[in-house]
Amino acid sequence: MSSSGTDETYDKQDIVKQDIDQRATDEQDISEQGSGEQDVPDTLDDDEVAVTIDEPLVRRLLAAQFPRWAHLPVAPVPRSGMDNATFRLGDDMALRLPRYARWTGQVEREQRWLPWLAPQLPLAVSQPLAQGEPGEGYPFPWSVCRWLPGEPATTDGLADPQEAAVQLAGFIRALQRIDATDGPPPQWSNAFRGTRVGTECPQLAADSTVRAKIAKLDGTVDTDAVTAVWEQALAAPAWDGPPVWLHGDLATGNLLAVEGRLSAVIDFGTLAVGDPACDLIPAWMFLPAKARAAFRAAVGADDATWARGRGIALAGSLPVPDDPFFQQDPARVTTALRHLEAILADG
Repeated sequence: MSSSGTDETYDKQDIVKQDIDQRATDEQDISEQGSGEQDVPDTLDDDEVAVTIDEPLVRRLLAAQFPRWAHLPVAPVPRSGMDNATFRLGDDMALRLPRYARWTGQVEREQRWLPWLAPQLPLAVSQPLAQGEPGEGYPFPWSVCRWLPGEPATTDGLADPQEAAVQLAGFIRALQRIDATDGPPPQWSNAFRGTRVGTECPQLAADSTVRAKIAKLDGTVDTDAVTAVWEQALAAPAWDGPPVWLHGDLATGNLLAVEGRLSAVIDFGTLAVGDPACDLIPAWMFLPAKARAAFRAAVGADDATWARGRGIALAGSLPVPDDPFFQQDPARVTTALRHLEAILADG
C-alpha cells in the first residue's frame, strides 16, 4: 500500500464551500483561543476546479525534473484521496500531486517536518524523497515519497484489537511529546486541524456547519441524541495546555497493517500543532468498541479532551445527501452511519 493515503475521512470539499465572509473575525477568535496565527487567504474561489492529473502529465514531470526515475513504471493507485492524486512509481516510491490550490501547503509541511518527526515515532511514516515544482502545465509543487509496505488497516482485519489500540495510542503519545516549537498551527491548508471545536472558520467542526448537517439528517438519525453529543463537545473545557503535534486524520485509509498488525501511519497532509482531541477520532472511527477503553487509558485522555474528540468524530460522521464526499461513494454513507452509531453508544 502506498505511503500516500486513500480516501479522506473528513470532507474537505465541503469545507471549501463554506462561507468565509467573516474571515477576519474568525482569525481573531481563533487566536484568542490559543490556536496560533492563522493562514487564511484574502480571497477564495468557492468553485475552485480540481486540476486534471493523469499518467502522461506525471511522465512529463518526471522526465523534466527527475530523469533518473523517468524509466520506472508509473500507475495510479486504486483509490487516491480527495486532496491529492497518487501514483506508484516503480516498486518503492509514490508520487503525490495536489488537486487543488488550497492543499499545496501540505507538500511543504510533509517535506519540512516528516524527516524530523519520523525517527522519533514508533511506527513507520511517509518519507519524502524529493520535491517537484510546477511545470508541464501543472501549477503546484508535488512530492516523491517512499512507498511503505502494508494494506489499509481495517477494524475487522485487526489481529488483536487491544494491541492495536495500545500501539496507536503509543504513536499519538510519542507524537505529542515531540517539541512543537515552530510547528504549523491550524490553518487554511490543513483544514484548521487542531483548532477549538465549534470555532467558526473553514473547518469541519465549525458549529454552524455541524448543526446544519444534523438538521439535514432529521428522519434518518436520532438528531436529538446527535445534537446532545455535539453540545457536550462544545461545553467541554477548551485545551489549555501548550499546542501539541497531531496527525489530523488518523482514520482507516491512513493506517497501514501487515498481517493484521499496525505497521505505518501515512498521509500527514493535515499535520498541525494544536488541540490533541483531533487525534482521538480512531476511538470511534477505527477501533472496535471492545478496544476503546484500552485506547483511552493508553492515550491518557481526560474527560474534556475525550468529549471534544467525540464531537470531532461526530462532525466527520454526518452523511448529508448533498455532501460531495458521500455522493462520490455510497459505501461511505454506510461507514459514516456505523461510526455515528459507535459515537452515540459511547455516552
